[in-house]
Amino acid sequence: MYFPNGVAKVLFQSTSTEPILAITSNARKTLFLTLTASTLNLWSIRPTVLLASLRRTDISLGAHGSNVSVHWEPVNGRNIVIQTSASHLVLVRIKRTESTPYSSANLPPTATQHFQPGPGEALPLTGYSLFLEGVVGIEGGLLLVSPRETHILFTTAQPPAVQRIPRPTEADNDKWLGHDTWFLEHDELPWLVRPDVTITDIVNSRSTGYEGWISSDGCAYLVYLVEEEEPESEPEESDEPNQATTSESEEDRGRQSDSTSSGGPQLVVNWEGSCIYGAPPPSESAPSSSTDPSFPLPQSPALSYYPPSHATKMAFCAPFSLVAVGTASGTVHISDLPSSGVTSGQVQTLQPPVPVLRIGGTEMGRVTALEWTSDGYALAVGWEKGWAVYTVGGRCLASSVTYEGEVSEERFDDAFMGGVVDFMWAPGNLELLTLAPKFSSKSSQLFVLPFAKSAVASQQSPDNTRYGVLQVDSGVMIYRGADQPDMSIINPEADVWQHVKVPSTYLALYHPIRYASISNDGRLLAIAGRRGLLHWSAISGRWKMFSDARREEADAFIVRGGMVWFNHVLVAAVETVLDGRCEIRLISRDLELSSSNILHREPLPAPVVVLSLIDNSLLVYTSDNTVHHFLIVATYDSVKLRVCGSISFDGIIGQPRAVRSLSWMIPNAQKELGDPVNDLAVATILMLLGGRLILLRPRKVGAHEVKYDMQILHERIEFCWIHLGNLGIGALENSLWGFDGTTMRIWLDALTMENGPVARGQDPDTSLDVDRQRAIRESVGIPLHFYPVSCLMEKGVIIGVEHEAIARTNLPFIMFRTVTSTHLFLHHILSYHLRNAQLREAVSFAAYYQSLVFFAHALEILLHTILEADNDAPSTPVTPTRVSVSDVLPLAIEFLDHFESSLEVVVGCARKTEMSRWRRLFDIVGNPKELFETCLAMGQLKTAGSYLLVLHNLEQLDEQHEDAIRLLRQAINKEDWTLSRELLQFLRSIDESGESLRKALKEVGLLESEVEKR
Repeated sequence: MYFPNGVAKVLFQSTSTEPILAITSNARKTLFLTLTASTLNLWSIRPTVLLASLRRTDISLGAHGSNVSVHWEPVNGRNIVIQTSASHLVLVRIKRTESTPYSSANLPPTATQHFQPGPGEALPLTGYSLFLEGVVGIEGGLLLVSPRETHILFTTAQPPAVQRIPRPTEADNDKWLGHDTWFLEHDELPWLVRPDVTITDIVNSRSTGYEGWISSDGCAYLVYLVEEEEPESEPEESDEPNQATTSESEEDRGRQSDSTSSGGPQLVVNWEGSCIYGAPPPSESAPSSSTDPSFPLPQSPALSYYPPSHATKMAFCAPFSLVAVGTASGTVHISDLPSSGVTSGQVQTLQPPVPVLRIGGTEMGRVTALEWTSDGYALAVGWEKGWAVYTVGGRCLASSVTYEGEVSEERFDDAFMGGVVDFMWAPGNLELLTLAPKFSSKSSQLFVLPFAKSAVASQQSPDNTRYGVLQVDSGVMIYRGADQPDMSIINPEADVWQHVKVPSTYLALYHPIRYASISNDGRLLAIAGRRGLLHWSAISGRWKMFSDARREEADAFIVRGGMVWFNHVLVAAVETVLDGRCEIRLISRDLELSSSNILHREPLPAPVVVLSLIDNSLLVYTSDNTVHHFLIVATYDSVKLRVCGSISFDGIIGQPRAVRSLSWMIPNAQKELGDPVNDLAVATILMLLGGRLILLRPRKVGAHEVKYDMQILHERIEFCWIHLGNLGIGALENSLWGFDGTTMRIWLDALTMENGPVARGQDPDTSLDVDRQRAIRESVGIPLHFYPVSCLMEKGVIIGVEHEAIARTNLPFIMFRTVTSTHLFLHHILSYHLRNAQLREAVSFAAYYQSLVFFAHALEILLHTILEADNDAPSTPVTPTRVSVSDVLPLAIEFLDHFESSLEVVVGCARKTEMSRWRRLFDIVGNPKELFETCLAMGQLKTAGSYLLVLHNLEQLDEQHEDAIRLLRQAINKEDWTLSRELLQFLRSIDESGESLRKALKEVGLLESEVEKR
């Protein structure tokens, strides 16, 4: 879904030659910081330029220590906290300035060259300045710091504790409010695996409500803060000394936090948590400062000793409710976030890619960085000696060890290929900002790696999966293989991607691209960025966008929820900027793009999460947990939406924002005889909720009341769609396709599949008890070695993309590009039907594809697969709906007899399998000698030649080689000189004396003809 594309861009540290220690961004990811031992630099992400810099004096460095790490306050983004090596916190504030940091060159109108702003670079840069607010000294050995909106959270080594202090504010900066302290012992934190530990890392996830703690014994915890009020009590004197020191008086410094203040009920603050990654054996544990008084105070939050099983990094994925834990051995463990306080037992382990002897050595080392994309579909993993990008399902999309060619280590500049310190995804997830170690005094550290991503990551629609749309920084790439001949589809060298450039004037203002939607016929494309939208026609090759005079109209709305095409009409879910109104707009491709030409506006009560178009039915799911059904009614002079109804899913879907895909399946009786207004009440609804693929089956409990039974099909699906059978492929009608990261899973006829056993229990995505069906195994599973981006149903092919990295000794960088891959799915579907004794369904399904050029090849793969399974698999019991393994092969041969290419398929399979399996094959198919005669009688001479080789290997050819001579004679009569040459070569190879060859030439008359010519 995410693939590196192009060449990494190098960012130079212009104000300092010191190594960069850390990078971090603000919550909106418009700015980021770089930190060295003495300098803090503020950068803009678009354009990537330096905005401000703050360098500490030598006196400050000597008194408070050098910089170690930097952290950005997560809410308003105005406050920065720097941790130093001498256990101090340096507080920095960001302020906007009226001055512009950079100004463009004022070129005269007659100049021959003008500078065009790049994507996201047209808006004026805001000036910023960095101010030092103060310094806070921490007693007991500061380990790490984690700023919050109103407090600063930090951990200490002696005593082992987690503490927080209020952030000094401008309105009340002379008053000390005290602090809270939680000692790492079982009395205060009973959920700790061991009490004699320190907290070495904290990751705060505001979107999930959890925090991730890593302890010094290698455990990873999910933690959350609980605040409760207790009845008023008399204040008690505290004997515990204050651990934070400031310039305030001793009296103010001794005050406690509001949890111990008098007057009113007391506020009790406690940490609750659970261990999600266990500790190693005690013999492997790192030394702890709490058990060894001589243990020196750490100079940085990083440990110097990492046993292989220790956790080193954590990262949260809010869209899929996951948490990733990186370890010192290089593995990454992904588990579900707990629901209602209960953790899930499902854990997925990502192994580091196997490196070869190239940059960085042969081992990847410990995990040093974890960073999810904002949509949750990809995880960037950094190691001490490499990096990789994985999908949420666990597929490795790209890595630093898979490049082809050799590099010159002396000239090579892409230092990030040999190791990573930290990551940061840019807005839109089309760029990965990478911090590499400082390998030498001349090596660069900051790199921007460009990516291409599938449009399905932003909006899952069947049209986007049919054609395959990849978004890049400057436009989109559209897969055009569906419009090409059959051989061009399976040819990896064929150029089947169309590059469409988005107008630079739009990208300069509204970068990044947030949505891309293609029409059902692939001729229309719509793009939506940060504001507004525009659309493109493949026929004219022209874009339509808001003109400069109507730029205010484009600035007035944001596409939120997606876009779909209905013929030439674009259906867009928008939200106005000024008043936050949500509505569905119908926009014609044939009219100029302006607010006055909107065909229809349909107001909605809440923002759109996802919309889907099935035929002329528009399904809209909003954030208030409601599905709205509209009919698109087209007349001669208008196109409008007709409201059909809505259904609330309160109590069924607990997290509306987690819904990624929406579709439905309508019973045939309702399609043919029912009123479309009632479709929603009888339709089986498909939803992709985070990574969970569910079906909601309606059940009427009253005249006007419908309840739904939840049926879980799979727990971790990345994208899915329903094939509604509009191509006439009966076997695929209402089939459900979902990809889990490694396997394409297909449920054939999901509308009528049998229900699984009902499990009564609490649903993980809601606090309510519901009836839900247990997971049903898919009908067909297709393992894929690439990532699918398109499925050509009418061609029987799954199209995918892989990344390719190329290195050259004369180039100082790595070049990345995408490579197209294909996989036939015909034999997988046919094998399912044959294994379930569904011969008629198999013949009907294959008949649709028999005109394809590679149809015989697909049947050959089918027969080869069944033959291998027949030889290797043990006998299985026969069921009323499933035949034994030994009976599948005879049924497959009977199936092949329905097609003219059956003889070619059989011999092609025989020649590609071991001879030990030929007896079993030909015992069912028939004597190869009889098949050879059949080919001669039917004029299939090339196929007969293949059977000739089989007869020779089986030693069934007569000594006079009459069969070969008869075939040679027919080939000469039909002037098939290629086959004739191959037959003569065959006769020469089986008889080195040449007698058989001379005899054959004489009997067919070639020798006499040659003599007569002389």
